[in-house]
Amino acid sequence: MKMTLRALFGATVSLTLAGAAMAETTITVATVNNGDMIRMQGLMDDFYAKNPDIKVNWVTLEENALRQKVTTDIATKGGQFDVLTIGTYEVPIWGKAGWLVSLNDLPADYDAADLLPAIAGGLTVDGNLYASPFYGESSMVMYRKDLMEAAGLTMPDAPTWADIKAAAAAMTDKDKEQYGICLRGKAGWGENMAFLTAMSNSFGAKWFDMDWHAQFDQKPWADTLAFYLDLMNNYGPPGASNNGFNENLALFQQGHCGMWIDATVAASFVTGKDSTVGDKVGFALAPDNGLGKRGNWLWAWSLAIPAGTQKADAAKAFVNWATNKDYLALVASKEGWANVPPGTRSSLYANEEYAKIPFAKMTLDSINAADPTHPTVDPVPYTGVQFVAIPEFQGIATAVGQQFSAALAGTTSAADALAAAQALTTTEMTKAGYVK
Repeated sequence: MKMTLRALFGATVSLTLAGAAMAETTITVATVNNGDMIRMQGLMDDFYAKNPDIKVNWVTLEENALRQKVTTDIATKGGQFDVLTIGTYEVPIWGKAGWLVSLNDLPADYDAADLLPAIAGGLTVDGNLYASPFYGESSMVMYRKDLMEAAGLTMPDAPTWADIKAAAAAMTDKDKEQYGICLRGKAGWGENMAFLTAMSNSFGAKWFDMDWHAQFDQKPWADTLAFYLDLMNNYGPPGASNNGFNENLALFQQGHCGMWIDATVAASFVTGKDSTVGDKVGFALAPDNGLGKRGNWLWAWSLAIPAGTQKADAAKAFVNWATNKDYLALVASKEGWANVPPGTRSSLYANEEYAKIPFAKMTLDSINAADPTHPTVDPVPYTGVQFVAIPEFQGIATAVGQQFSAALAGTTSAADALAAAQALTTTEMTKAGYVK
């Protein structure tokens, strides 16, 4: 009898362990190699403590590579990922196409009403929230206060492009590898074209007129590209055509940039422990030209669930953990309030501790200054500040970005780059049926 009981007990334990193993779900999360996402991976013990039956497999990629991989996967129903890190461009298009799972049924503690309206609006289609923002951003000027003071200049809170050029000239000392300005030059619709499209809005440029005709053969785009090339060729670092967000961040942290106009989310990194100039950084709104539009964008890196996943419940548990208010508090407890993912929740900007962070107000002001529904000086048929919210934009803008990056590298002229941009955009928009 004892042997029988022992055998029965052993069999029961084995079945129980097998059942636990079977109950464990592994989800694959595709994300971008930005600092906030890397930090999240270091805080996963908290997720596992709350969700012991879920394991996470990470696929972490550079920005351009991530976009290409997740776009291919979801369009072909490849099923490689259960959670996607995507942006404000993809969400409305993919949500409308039925490619994403609605997140309207996240738990009450998610508190969807707390999301900043400007951010949530860009992630919602027909009343359905199709992605949860991990961090929201606009763009702004980050600058060296010490170098400005040494040059006898003061950065306005709302500078013009003329202010930026004067400051870049004054802060450049190439013998010291000190460059007045660092800007994105790496080709990509979300790299150099994100910056240049937002910049072009402030010059009165636009991608298309009301009949979807490309506008690169018009003066405002010529003015935009000429000003950009003048800044970068005279006051920018060498090899700038290879520099995207992460490369410019490293240059700024190492003291090589007098100014950097880029994502507001960079503020915690340029002032953080890895920055050699962290105590010398000031912030200002993105520049304008007096035409009523600033050169700042609106974006949110967000977590979404592809409609083809077989693990939607586990994926939703992860999305809720990574993007709710408890996660913000977790980061604050481990890394300090300055390192909390910004730009997503009203409660964060109402928090007295967060309000003390030097870049908190400028980030919120920059986000609120962007208007995706009226992105340009003249009327246009599209929404989106640094992108055009049509499926074809990703491919077209990457091709245009290659032309403008080549102009920065000096392998083609500005005039030839604009002519090529005009031709390829017209061809693709005609092929897609926009141009009759």
